[in-house]
Amino acid sequence: CSLQAGLAVLLKAERLFHSSYHSQAVHIRPICRVSTRLISLLEHPKRKSEATLSHCRVTHQLAQLCCEPLVSLIQDASCVAVSWELRQTLTVVFDVFSSGQGKKDWSLFKMFSRTLTDACPLASQSKVYVDISPKNKEKELLEVTPAPTSVHEAVVQGDKKTYAVYDLLSPSIFNMSRSLNVQLKWKRPQDSSEMPIPVLHAQRYVGGYGLQTGEICTLIYNTHPYRAFPVILLETVPWYLRLYVHTLTIITKGKENKPS
Repeated sequence: CSLQAGLAVLLKAERLFHSSYHSQAVHIRPICRVSTRLISLLEHPKRKSEATLSHCRVTHQLAQLCCEPLVSLIQDASCVAVSWELRQTLTVVFDVFSSGQGKKDWSLFKMFSRTLTDACPLASQSKVYVDISPKNKEKELLEVTPAPTSVHEAVVQGDKKTYAVYDLLSPSIFNMSRSLNVQLKWKRPQDSSEMPIPVLHAQRYVGGYGLQTGEICTLIYNTHPYRAFPVILLETVPWYLRLYVHTLTIITKGKENKPS
């Protein structure tokens, strides 16, 4: 569909590279399509129901939902036919709060200078998720327009999240208007201009100077009262900066952890 229809319409280069942060990634992994374990289940009539079980998982990247058959999770010697899954992701961060002169209102047109006009005919799913989770008593202050096609709730990092879902394949989306411009507005000014801090967040800064004393410090904060989270840290370093792995230092709660 390229730039003619679907979510790809929003990928305007001038706006993406003008954002505060953007990252592109390609994920490739093997998935078992046919397994001897599945064949053995199908040979027993009593176990046919077991083969139809599915495992659903929720990913927080743009709150995408997907379901995978149980056999796809079997990646061992019992697999007789393997397929490859290709997943492309694009992460963009817009600082609308600073560019909007302290206003938290935003819309698709303000961020991308474009709106959604149609779903891609080749897409089996085409959805937009908007995080409308209440923060304390702020639920009545948020106003999302137009009305979403559905509302989804999920638990992410121990917190309950609420998402407004816009299904581009639903006929009701483009019945009232030729384009979809999702907008989020605040009904009244906020008492505090500070944005809420996520439970798990990171901060990075550069210290020292030159190749001898220069250093990159990354601080990862977990403000959850009792839960620990697995973290995968991906550092983006300029090509002209030379790093020495033997100088890596990891400090947790004031104690140094030597990497294995």
